[in-house]
Amino acid sequence: MKKLTLLTGAILMACGLNAQAQNKQTPRGYQFTDIVRLPATSVKDQYRAGTCWTWAVTSMLESEMARMGKDTVSLSAMYFAKKAYSKKAEKYVRMHGTMSFSEGGAFTDVLHALDEHGCVPLTAFSGLNYGEPNHVMAELAGVMSGYLNAVIQNPNKRLSTAWKRGFDKVLDAYLGEDPDTIEYKGKTYTPRTFADEVVGLNPDDYVTLTSFTHHPFYTQFVLEMPDNTPWDPAYNLPIDELMAALDNAIATGHTFVWGSDVSEEGFASQVPGVAVVPTTDREEMSGAEIAKWENLPKSQGKSAFKSGPAPEKEITQEMRQEEFDNYLTTEDHAMHVIGKAKDQNGTEYFIVKNSWNKYNKFGGYFYASKPFVKFKTIAVLLHKNAIPQDIKAKLGIQ
Repeated sequence: MKKLTLLTGAILMACGLNAQAQNKQTPRGYQFTDIVRLPATSVKDQYRAGTCWTWAVTSMLESEMARMGKDTVSLSAMYFAKKAYSKKAEKYVRMHGTMSFSEGGAFTDVLHALDEHGCVPLTAFSGLNYGEPNHVMAELAGVMSGYLNAVIQNPNKRLSTAWKRGFDKVLDAYLGEDPDTIEYKGKTYTPRTFADEVVGLNPDDYVTLTSFTHHPFYTQFVLEMPDNTPWDPAYNLPIDELMAALDNAIATGHTFVWGSDVSEEGFASQVPGVAVVPTTDREEMSGAEIAKWENLPKSQGKSAFKSGPAPEKEITQEMRQEEFDNYLTTEDHAMHVIGKAKDQNGTEYFIVKNSWNKYNKFGGYFYASKPFVKFKTIAVLLHKNAIPQDIKAKLGIQ
């Protein structure tokens, strides 16, 4: 009996040690493996500036240069922002201040700036001309709004011929004067010739896609979002076809700009670097254990997803529309999608390049689950050739 007891104890100890070894070998959390990662320039930092739209589109343009076999160069996102603010100011005044004017903008603001003014490298225009090492634009935003509101009050009973020159001088003072010429690889360019000869992208090749039911599918409509001040239309697709277009884009070597709501429970806050759609809503958890986690430090985690992938919601077209109609999906953030990866269960995610510096363990990138993208996508910007041919035909895109 004593030998049997010792043998049993040895077996249990061995099992315990083996379990500990397996626990050490089995990683907790998300483990990602790239399926495809397309070329992208370095992660940038918008810091305390509401200019994600220009950083995201600029990053896509850089990747488009790489796709076309051109030299990769970091372009100045703030040059585009400056040109967009100048154009937006004219529209704001013409609309008597009845439209939005803020740091925010639309994807196509960048394309219009590229088309009308060209572009410059980041080294030629940082947009930091106001004594800060990083982008802190709250003061400029207040100055721009105050200036324009004084203009539209029209105290002279007619607009002066000076207001626009004055506004552009404010932009010069804060963001810097436009470079007349640029030295790049031993040659001299203007912003226009740099865009034409070095960048070589056609703004007309890029289209915006969305998916909402308050307008007919396979038509174009102007997305009713405050920052969509250019009023450029988007093509409307059923959500499954939009997702098919995104998959096709990555498969054919095209990256895309992704506009999404980042104020969600599952967006990279509970599990840094991962955006998911938990199966339980926040309001449904009020009496559950999660209520006790609300005061825990973020480092301790609050999510069931902390230990690794978990089931996510099945997303429908109706769910998307309800969130949009109730202001639960809003135009929070624009980012650049550069590839796809899979987790340890083989589930696919989009690889997203953010503009918040290298803020997480993935070096400033994060992974968005397909349910999250399907649920919270507002719009995407991509090359028209990234869209499957049958979908292009339905939309009438040549």
